[in-house]
Parts: sequence; C-alpha cells; structure tokens
Amino acid sequence: MSIAQSLKNKIGFGAHQTQTMPVQTGNVTKIVVDCFGGDKGPAAVVDGAARALTRFGDLHVILSGDETVIRPLAEKHPEMTGRYTVLHAPDVITCDDKPTDAIRQKRDSSMMRGISLLREDDSVAGLVTLGSSGAIVAAGTLRVGRLRGVQRPTFCPILPTMNGGIVGICDSGANLDCKPDYFQQYAVMGSLYLQKVYGIANPRVALLNVGVEADKGDDLHRCAYEMLSNTPGINFVGNMEGRDLLSGKYDLVVCDAFSGNVLIKATEGTAMELLKKLKRDIGERLLYKMGAGLMYKMFMQEKEFMNYHNYGGSVLLGTNRLIVKGHGSSNAVAVDKCIEQAYKMSASQLNPVMETALCALPSAKL
Repeated sequence: MSIAQSLKNKIGFGAHQTQTMPVQTGNVTKIVVDCFGGDKGPAAVVDGAARALTRFGDLHVILSGDETVIRPLAEKHPEMTGRYTVLHAPDVITCDDKPTDAIRQKRDSSMMRGISLLREDDSVAGLVTLGSSGAIVAAGTLRVGRLRGVQRPTFCPILPTMNGGIVGICDSGANLDCKPDYFQQYAVMGSLYLQKVYGIANPRVALLNVGVEADKGDDLHRCAYEMLSNTPGINFVGNMEGRDLLSGKYDLVVCDAFSGNVLIKATEGTAMELLKKLKRDIGERLLYKMGAGLMYKMFMQEKEFMNYHNYGGSVLLGTNRLIVKGHGSSNAVAVDKCIEQAYKMSASQLNPVMETALCALPSAKL
C-alpha cells in the first residue's frame, strides 16, 4: 500500500474519496460558508459546499455573500435543493484591508455577516472562510470572543508526513509574539484537536527549536521547554528541528506564528519545486519517459498525497465558536475538506473539551 493510500484510509482526506451519508431528518449541523475572499471566486466555494452536502446527510450550509451571484451558482446543483440558505452580504473584505478597520467598517461583508450570525445564533455550528487571515483572527478574537482560559487563539493547519500520518502546526499565523504559556495552550488545544477530529490517541508534541537538546534556543524556548515538560495531559517529546517536520516522529509542533508560517511555506515550496524538477528531468530523455510511463499511477498517487487541497484549512483554535480558515487559492476539493473539518469539530464537541482542559492548567488565567 502506498503512503498516499495509507493516509487516505487513515483520515478520509482525498480528492476522489467520498463518504456519503443518508439525509437525516433530526438534528441538523449548520455551517456558514463565506463565498467571497478566495482567489478562485464564489463558484469554487459553492461547488465545494455541494460536495460536502453529498457526504454529510445532516449538513445545512449558509452561503454568505452577494445573493445575486450565489443563488444562480447554487441552483446549478440539484443536490443542494432545500439544504442551503443564502445570507446576503454585498461587501467583501480583501487582503488589502487593514484587519481591525475591516471588521469595523465592512459589517456588510460576507465574512462579517457570517461572523455576526455565528455569534448570535447558537444553532450555527461554525464558519468556513477563505478570506483575510488577519481579519478572521481579529473578528474571531474581538467579535466571537475567546474560550474561557484562552490567552490567544491559534491557527493549526495539517500537513502529511512521510509515513502516511499527519502533523499539525500551532501556530502558523495568528500570534507573532509569544510567551511560554501560549506554547502550553497551543499544545493542549492542538492535542485535543488531533484526538477528537483525527483520532490520534496520544499525540506526540514537539517544540520547534534550533536543536533537539533541552537547553537549545533563547530564554523563551528554554522556558517553554520546561513548562511543556511539566504540562499534564499532553505527550511532550522534546524539541524538533525544522527538517524533521514531515518525518512522522511528531504529531503536533508548537511554535510562534512567524516561525510556523515560514516552516510551512518553506516545506510546501520545497515539495513543489522538487516535483517541477522531476517533471523536467523526466522529459529530457526517452528512457526516463518510458520509465515514468510505467510508474504513472504511482506518480499520480504521490502527487495527490502532496496536494495541500486535500488537507483542508487552518482551524482557529481557542475562539468561542468554530472557525476554519481555508487557503486563499482553495478549489472545490479544499472547500469541501474545510467544511468537513468544521463538521467534525462540531460533532466531537471540541470546544467544551478544550475549555475544560485549559481551565484545569495550573497556569490558567481565568
């Protein structure tokens, strides 16, 4: 069995894998989907929502954005009939908008109308957006609010590892400046997320550092190492160097947002450039082309394995309501996976469990 197939079997994430559930008539899981803010436009978002509806029978999506654009797109999908509503929002927050200004001045934007509904309607389980990271962090923190005990919400994206598993990275873009107890909270929240949503029983937690020895790094990282070593309820296994991110030795890496963002983008960029070089090299000689033809199926499997669209978005852990931030260039597959993440977090009652665990920490500030 290939690594790609092993990973799909483990977590159910794959571009061509579907899990269809019968339509339920009882409780309904409502998720707001911000249809604007992504690079591929609202059509890709609506297509992704339609894919999710075919897989989760008790799902209802609330499509936020310009109704004159969204409704014709939704009507192209017969499977969406009776299972979606449109939340009209004529404005859009762009990546050029200053986050704090945008959440105040663009209250009729697709993101902020969705945030308002999420905050005010307890029947809504969560929100998915492909829009501005800064704006969703500001809106999540200031408008939705933090869970009791949370000092700073954190982004936690998922990447595949070379042994067919996954690794989460907390933080990847929410907090550039950190304190040791932030790292501790990231470890607790990230561990519970991996347990509840991905079924990893005892996630191995590592601290991103310049070396694996306990005394490596600056004062912040040495202090964080000591605090993590004495944190109950997590499986802290020590420091991790960036080169080991995809090794499969770790399930969760905690770090500040700057380091985490650079780590993820450098890793993704390296993988993409290696694939480009491999393609160029194969095209240079007939013998290589013949060999590649024999290995075509394997190449396609590994390409899917490395395709970030198959792993959803960065969940924003620590806010009062569930929020998933998808990549700006997400296609329909990625939107579907983002909705799946929100759905599974809701089904597993992740937020109440996290709040209880954080409030029980000796360092908790309530």
